[in-house]
Amino acid sequence: MSMATRKGARPTAPHGADSHDVIRVHGARENNLKDVSIEIPKRRLTVFTGVSGSGKSSLVFNTIAAESQRLINETYSTFVQGFMPTLARPEVDVLDGLTTVITVDQQRMGADPRSTVGTATDANAMLRILFSRLGKPHIGPPSAYSFNTASVRASGGITVDRGAAKTKTVKATFQRTGGMCTHCEGRGKVSDIDLTQLYDDSKSLSEGAFTIPGWKSDSQWTVQLYAQSGFVDPDKPIRRFTKKEMQAFLYGEPTKIKVNGINLTYEGLIPKIQKSFLSKDKESMQPHIRAFVERAVTFTTCPECDGTRLSEGARSSKIKRISIADACAMEIRDLAEWVRGLKEPSVAPLLASLQRTLDSFVEIGLGYLSLDRPAGTLSGGEAQRVKMIRHLGSSLTDVTYVFDEPTIGLHPHDIQRMNDLLLRLRDKGNTVLVVEHKPEAIAIADHVVDLGPGAGTAGGTVCFEGTVEELRDGDTITGRHLDDRASLKESVRTPTGTLEIRGATANNLRDVDVDIPLGALVVVTGVAGSGKSSLVHGSIPAGEPVVSVDQTPIRGSRRSNPATYTGLLDPIRKAFAKVNGVKPALFSANSEGACPTCNGAGVIYTDLAMMAGVATPCEDCEGKRFQAEVLEYHLGGRDISEVLAMSVSEAEEFFGSGDAATPAAHKILERLSDVGLGYLTLGQPLTTLSGGERQRLKLATHMGDKGGVYVLDEPTTGLHLADVEQLLGLLDRLVDSGKSVIVIEHHQAVMAHADWIIDLGPGAGHDGGKIVFEGTPAKLVADRSTLTGEHLAAYVGA
Repeated sequence: MSMATRKGARPTAPHGADSHDVIRVHGARENNLKDVSIEIPKRRLTVFTGVSGSGKSSLVFNTIAAESQRLINETYSTFVQGFMPTLARPEVDVLDGLTTVITVDQQRMGADPRSTVGTATDANAMLRILFSRLGKPHIGPPSAYSFNTASVRASGGITVDRGAAKTKTVKATFQRTGGMCTHCEGRGKVSDIDLTQLYDDSKSLSEGAFTIPGWKSDSQWTVQLYAQSGFVDPDKPIRRFTKKEMQAFLYGEPTKIKVNGINLTYEGLIPKIQKSFLSKDKESMQPHIRAFVERAVTFTTCPECDGTRLSEGARSSKIKRISIADACAMEIRDLAEWVRGLKEPSVAPLLASLQRTLDSFVEIGLGYLSLDRPAGTLSGGEAQRVKMIRHLGSSLTDVTYVFDEPTIGLHPHDIQRMNDLLLRLRDKGNTVLVVEHKPEAIAIADHVVDLGPGAGTAGGTVCFEGTVEELRDGDTITGRHLDDRASLKESVRTPTGTLEIRGATANNLRDVDVDIPLGALVVVTGVAGSGKSSLVHGSIPAGEPVVSVDQTPIRGSRRSNPATYTGLLDPIRKAFAKVNGVKPALFSANSEGACPTCNGAGVIYTDLAMMAGVATPCEDCEGKRFQAEVLEYHLGGRDISEVLAMSVSEAEEFFGSGDAATPAAHKILERLSDVGLGYLTLGQPLTTLSGGERQRLKLATHMGDKGGVYVLDEPTTGLHLADVEQLLGLLDRLVDSGKSVIVIEHHQAVMAHADWIIDLGPGAGHDGGKIVFEGTPAKLVADRSTLTGEHLAAYVGA
């Protein structure tokens, strides 16, 4: 019995260390936050809600998580900090009570062709050690089983210094055994460029043999580079080139040459095409260039390693008749069972650790993946759950976990499992902060913070703090829409035709035949891993006029913004130029109109080595990015910098009528408003957009395309309940304008609004890959024959 509870003893004052029960934020002004002050309870689950662009990520990620990470980095020596990303202090007056923050975001994993689920987690490294210890025949150390390690052999004389003037040359041999397949260099695929798409071999270079977009003109620099290189005869048809000329023409090493008195670098056509076209993001290409790349380049499975990426030696070493290639190709739940069956005392700690990692995959609902799955093919939700794995079994407590919409990509059936994991992290004594829109995920919160009331400049304030019940009764947008339910359509559209898919076997699909109705809103659904993306993205016949809009990152620097990405800036520049009688290039911050001091960036970046770099507004242009004389030119009373500072909604009004009326710009702005991006400013850097905003931006750019079939991948990602209704209206307008819309979606409101549903399952991985239902939403609800049917019936109250 303690002194405090003993009879007659005076109660002691609470311990000072127990008084820090909240994370206190005071005066947060990051991005659109308007001096936000808030107290967040520790060791509780707090959900942050609000419409897209209301400031949730600015508060949670850019303020709380960023400052915690910065303070942790400062505890390391300056030498170590030099190797870390530098972080600036967020715009906030006081941040008290911070604990170590672990951020689990939905950024997709890099699409590096060498990165797989196994290499992105520790699973592959542990498997390599396991095979190097137990594999028969023994072929070498763990590197011998790595498809990212090439075999190396070297021998020669090395000079050894031994004291004053005592040098000795000795012969040394170095050897490292790697597991990389030499044919595909560990990529599993080999690319083949169709030369007939690059040039017409019956013509000479001087006759315009090239058929590459932009290379057809004789005066074009690249064409002149080949014609005047001296390696080939420009007046001889390509089919009559000698073997030596053909080698130099197609595969020549980079060589400095002079063309018209100018120094240029010559290199073979194949490496030139690979650098010019294949290293770029296909999404950001102009339609005719994208079509050229799709025609000219084919990727086929490597014939030597059969796509396993591994050398013959690595594939020959086995444990219980299973090679490391077989192990990586298994579904993780099957691999976990195989590892459980290995009983070898000498590697017991390794087996236990590998078992724990694989079981975490299964527990988190990713048991249907395989370790050889390329990391770039994971959806945002899958990537986020893969990142969660290393934290599940952690013994750390009193940590703050920050999640960004962890229910993305999850079927309603799987959301309960995710909720259980979040609650388990909280019950271990951790603070869990979740940015979320789904009512099922908001329902488990101990504390809710609702930001808003609107988006962009209309948001950035705390509208509500309290429990879920208080939110439901409160008068905020989130509270009012929390119990929204879309109803089933009374009548569905009649299809105008069908898109036939026959014998689809991509990934886990089992010889699927399906007719997708055209001229209707079709929703493809099913649990995560059931084969939805494989069916829609991987099986639609080539040549169909399909416009695919997904959430992959938009490649662009901090100079890229919605105005440059959508092509909106072109008509705006032309309108400014026409009214003022000057060149359009003056109104580009990346061209002639750029402020010379900051080169059109608006800020001066000062690198302070291992300390956070400082970005200070440019003193000459005051952050406006343009030369002073450019800002003298006006359109409708506004200069170009003021136009770029407008939100989409303001700009739509500005360019819609009056002196500034520009129909071409207005049309693009209307599309951006239609997809729910009215709050974005025209000059906001693309690097600051969320996954859902990126997809809606792509959708806006594609809405004018000629393609008749639109494929959308979870367009409700990042959408507030109040905005889902607007999205449904947009999908209806697309269909009514003669388009066919196919949506991969889990949101019940979109399912209920569909004309036709295709449900895949019944499970994930090898338990899925079959169509378990085709028909109208009303029939799916009436039948209740699938998991989706049961959840949809409960949602609509049937």
